[in-house]
Amino acid sequence: MTIVGANKEIFGQTEDGQSVYRVTLTGGGLTANILTWGAILQDLRLEGHQPPLVLGFDNFADYPAHSPYFGATVGRFANRIGGGSFEIDGQKFLTDTNNGENTLHGGSAGIGKRHWKIADLGSSHVYLTLDDPDGTMGFPGNCAMTCDFTLKDDGCLHIAYSVRSDAPTPAGLAHHSYFNLSGEADCRDHEVQIFAKHYLPVNDALIPNGDVVAVAGTPFDFQTAKPIGRDLGGDASGDLIYDHNFCLSNGRRGLQDVAIAKSAVSGVQMTVATTEPGLQFYAGHKVATPVPGLQGEAYGAYAGFCMETQNWPDAPNHDNFPNAIVRPGEDLRQVTEYRFTKA
Repeated sequence: MTIVGANKEIFGQTEDGQSVYRVTLTGGGLTANILTWGAILQDLRLEGHQPPLVLGFDNFADYPAHSPYFGATVGRFANRIGGGSFEIDGQKFLTDTNNGENTLHGGSAGIGKRHWKIADLGSSHVYLTLDDPDGTMGFPGNCAMTCDFTLKDDGCLHIAYSVRSDAPTPAGLAHHSYFNLSGEADCRDHEVQIFAKHYLPVNDALIPNGDVVAVAGTPFDFQTAKPIGRDLGGDASGDLIYDHNFCLSNGRRGLQDVAIAKSAVSGVQMTVATTEPGLQFYAGHKVATPVPGLQGEAYGAYAGFCMETQNWPDAPNHDNFPNAIVRPGEDLRQVTEYRFTKA
């Protein structure tokens, strides 16, 4: 590594020779490493708990080659857009289809795979900016985006996003860390509670069918805490996965606690709070990286789980979903906090 400041260093280079910086933040009992490529949370540690709390890589080259969005800031519109198309005010737009016939996390060159600039850096915060030009990945409008990582008191990782556009466009970012609170190879014994009464059923391509269904009486009921793997193991078909949106509200609101995850093995607990109307809970069944992760760990299925706070997937194509369109003069602002404690 090449040190360029007290808490800033060159982490690697892209194929076209651009330097990727890593900044180290400390505060509130947390230490976080942030990359300028993809506004990625590369590593996160809690005082008194040695293993990393997130999945990641020690080498930059492994991110573009092998990462399933480990720690990335994803968008311009997070999650999926069915058919890679949507309409705004009667005009149809086609977006990059990088997930079969669909668009995932903004396309093959979404904001989680681009260079962000450091606008401000302190010991416990970094403020990143990105200009997303009109037509990129098929999305209309020139977008100015910001990403603020701040470590607050009492083990709080505070993440704030903003988006402003000069034309109507779908917009909504999300943080895509894979969490593991135990340091063990499998997170299915983690207990999870999600404060949502409804979820979105999906088709085989994980595109919502438009229905909003009660979780009660289904394997998607996390209103009372339960191990991630409890109903996965009891599914006779073997087809049950968790990669679904849990409906927290019908639109953005004030910051509220929406989920809790904890490991009995380590005593570490994570509370998630957000302004966003949805939480995509992905249990990590597809994780299979061919190279070692942090501390040389091998990452396989269920090595980490995601709690992506965001708008509902495919919202631009469903009138009964929360509004996903940002218009000129509007300033979209999203806040999510991940708060960690250790018993």
